[in-house]
Amino acid sequence: MSNIRVAESAGFCFGVKRAIEMAYEAIGVEPKIYSYGQLIHNKTVTDDLASKGLQIVENLDGLTEGTLLIRSHGVGKALYDEAEAKGLKILDGTCPFVKKIHNIVHDKLAEGLGIIIVGDGTHPEVIGINGWCENAAVILEDEEAAKTKEIPEKEKYAVVVQTTFRQAKFDKILEILQDRGVNMEVHNTICSATEKRQTEAEELSKTVDKMIVIGGKNSSNTQKLVEICAKNCGNTVHIETICDLVLNNFGKDDKIGITAGASTPPAIIKEVVVTMSEALENAVQNLGGSEEATFEQMLEESLVTLHTGDVVKGTVIQVVNEEVSVNLGFKSDGIIARGEFSSDPTVIPSKTVQPGDEIEVFVVRVNDGDGNVMLSRKRIEAQKGIEEIEAAYNDKAVVTGTVTNVVKGGLIAVVNGVNVFIPSSQVSNRFIEDLSVFNGQELEFNIIEVDRVKRRFIGGRKALVEQEIAAKRAALFETIQAGSRVNGTVSRLTDFGAFVDLGGVDGLIHISEMSWGRISNPKEVLKEGQEVEVFVLDVDKEKGKISLSLKDADKNPWKLAAEKYAVGSIVEGKVVRMVPFGAFVELEPGVDGLVHISQIANKHVVKPEDELKVGEIINVKVLEVNPEQKKISLSKRQADAPVEEAPAEEAATEE
Repeated sequence: MSNIRVAESAGFCFGVKRAIEMAYEAIGVEPKIYSYGQLIHNKTVTDDLASKGLQIVENLDGLTEGTLLIRSHGVGKALYDEAEAKGLKILDGTCPFVKKIHNIVHDKLAEGLGIIIVGDGTHPEVIGINGWCENAAVILEDEEAAKTKEIPEKEKYAVVVQTTFRQAKFDKILEILQDRGVNMEVHNTICSATEKRQTEAEELSKTVDKMIVIGGKNSSNTQKLVEICAKNCGNTVHIETICDLVLNNFGKDDKIGITAGASTPPAIIKEVVVTMSEALENAVQNLGGSEEATFEQMLEESLVTLHTGDVVKGTVIQVVNEEVSVNLGFKSDGIIARGEFSSDPTVIPSKTVQPGDEIEVFVVRVNDGDGNVMLSRKRIEAQKGIEEIEAAYNDKAVVTGTVTNVVKGGLIAVVNGVNVFIPSSQVSNRFIEDLSVFNGQELEFNIIEVDRVKRRFIGGRKALVEQEIAAKRAALFETIQAGSRVNGTVSRLTDFGAFVDLGGVDGLIHISEMSWGRISNPKEVLKEGQEVEVFVLDVDKEKGKISLSLKDADKNPWKLAAEKYAVGSIVEGKVVRMVPFGAFVELEPGVDGLVHISQIANKHVVKPEDELKVGEIINVKVLEVNPEQKKISLSKRQADAPVEEAPAEEAATEE
């Protein structure tokens, strides 16, 4: 009977293996060690552990000291609290996939969501999950329960599923809940290893004459394997050990398939294969070890071998103080220190990975002196990042990086875990005095130099910025027209005016176009970075120049000057400027009139400064108004004349 095929994923899953390893390591070290319930659903293993000192307890009554080992199925929060209150040391063997579900239901309940657990309500895993949401979950075992079980009305439910549940069955239950109008947030928490095991069993059972499923009679995942195989292969048998196997039922020409539940140790699988196979050497070769091996030896032989520099995959066990513990299938778990998790300092491990996630890691050291395997995720990022950067350099492609540091002479940006230096001369197409404005920003740039040996990678934005500006300039000159209103940002102030960024192209507001009134410096009106609405005076596409104005033509004070300053009227004004031939008087911002030197006083005036002072408020008479030429002629002498000539008239009357 050499035609025997064993499923690749048959036997211990990493969560079960981890719990058993913890038990064997603790026995002999811990004076008193207890397992809360059976550690796994396999009598052979639990009997072996019991013979070595592991005591199984169903409650904590009477326990006041010792170590409590939590089984891979997990337990409710109340048991942790009780153990802590009793002063017991806790050794947590909960499968990381199960621990992930605990966190989900605990957090979602705190957010006010109802909880639905799809799974066997009598199974320890489901009981433990319910214990993390105050035992308030609605538990749905099958499709019938999904159709008929009362689901209290809530705004929203979080749905989780037992790790060993069948995907197809879970999908049907979700459809039923959707038809019932349940507003739900679905978390597919079926263990990927379980799903893989079930898929392999289904495919294998379709190709054989007889199928053997090895595992505990009370093991949920083993029972599901039996159910799957039986649908495809009528001759499916479920055994716990070789003692349950009736060899007479198998013929020498039978094609036989073998799979095993997650709680079945390698030694039992090997015993079944060896007993049935005429080709003992071939059968044992794939499973490793010898027929005489103990459970501990079998576990040791099934572990992977690690070397410094290896890149391997592992499963996240937990994240504590931002250090990530990873199961590698090695005799010790691996640890990713906070600084080795990512090149990006803003990435927080606890918000990036969760227990049960599979990640790729770099082995930094196999033994750090305390027996731990030191790992790095940052080096994986860097290795892949360097390849992507080289590809971008060769393809002249644009990359995106986050600026993490401003250094002397430029910026440091992280691209896929790799530090890229951007010289200050390459940050933009113009000099930027304060580079700190880019800190924390995402920037697009080209890779302009690569030296993998020296790990020197240089980026440049100058050409990219110039291309962007050229494109924006072309687009703007296609649409902008004289007379239109546009919005922009003041980019630079000078003595003669202000430059305004209109979206990649600067236009100039001359100082004379900043106000209808008189100003001496653009800073009186504008500041850099200010958003403004401007009027387009002129567009010169050939020279690439745009003339702008802040003055609204509709608010031109000269439009009403003839009405406001009627000829013959006397008005008040402020002396603003002296010239040899007279003085200019501001009647309102934007409207100045001239008092000719001959109209300053009723006497000969040599210099306007002899009679007037800049800033002085005087009364003037309007002699002439020309709005088109923006000219007003004024007279101080005539405005003052009635006051001065009155006494002379009175004297004439008396005579």
